Amino acid sequence: MLPPERQRRLLTQPAERLLFFLLVAVCGTAVHAAAGKVTLARKYRPGQSTVYVTKVSTNSKINSNPPALKNFFPPLPPTLRLNQQCTVTVSSVHPDGAADVQQRFDKFEVQTELGSLPESVQDTMTQAQREVSQQMVGHTLTVHYDHDGRLVDFDGADDLFRDIDGPVREPFLQMLRLSLEQMGGDSLYPDHRVKVGEEWTRNLGAQPAKNYPFQVEGKSTLHYSGKTRYHGVKAAIVDYHFENTLTPAATGLRKGGALPQLEAMGMRLAVQITGNGQGRILVALNDGRVLQNHSTMHQTLSATMKGKEGFILPDEQLPRLEIQSDTNMEVDGNEP
Repeated sequence: MLPPERQRRLLTQPAERLLFFLLVAVCGTAVHAAAGKVTLARKYRPGQSTVYVTKVSTNSKINSNPPALKNFFPPLPPTLRLNQQCTVTVSSVHPDGAADVQQRFDKFEVQTELGSLPESVQDTMTQAQREVSQQMVGHTLTVHYDHDGRLVDFDGADDLFRDIDGPVREPFLQMLRLSLEQMGGDSLYPDHRVKVGEEWTRNLGAQPAKNYPFQVEGKSTLHYSGKTRYHGVKAAIVDYHFENTLTPAATGLRKGGALPQLEAMGMRLAVQITGNGQGRILVALNDGRVLQNHSTMHQTLSATMKGKEGFILPDEQLPRLEIQSDTNMEVDGNEP
């Protein structure tokens, strides 16, 4: 800071006066720009609890050529809805920043539209929905996240779903995993401080896991849109969109029961799932926890039947199955 006498002399000399004001403006702009950047990082605190209300709605349709090909696969409910409330508590934090989280289900409701399915299947699914809803309430999962909020795995679901038939069990498990990912902030956080308007990308690649038998490739593009307050908590607004490709592990397909039948007929199954989606997420500025996440996504499962070596057939004549699904998810969190 210049002495008062020197400042007065500067202000009486035009050239030096202009230089003085330019220096003040530049310094002020630099300070303002630095202050405008934020750090978005997950910082787990043992004992911290958040209550999340989650609503998921998925609409699906299945097409096949020839139509009878559908019979090799479990019947698919056209609509699946999940309403749940859970209390998430950080139980322990590891030296590398990863955390173990206890998720207790306070409310759990599953609804499916069954009118287009055979009556025997409707009865099975209705019973399964009732059992799952009853068993989930009061149940606690142990969820493992890495230091970036990425879902690693979760324990405690096997006992709940062990006695439920595969056609119902797998959609429930995948929907459960999706909600756990969204509450954790999966593939969200940048590796540097960001300013308003800045974009960054995160890799979505992952290897097959016990509760998710898929090889995943893809990326997410995120955009810091500004600040807001959510239930009194200062938060960053992050808009995002993503694209991914999932390839089921062979063991996961065999567990579903369709692959052994096809292999016995001399066929092999090539499966790929492509997806894209977008959404807006609110992230607490003090510790990076997810406060809100509203998103939509679309997935296409394409399965092509191919013969063993020596079996030649034009691509357009190969038996094909395609499942289209659209999912809308709303996750809202608050302190208990």
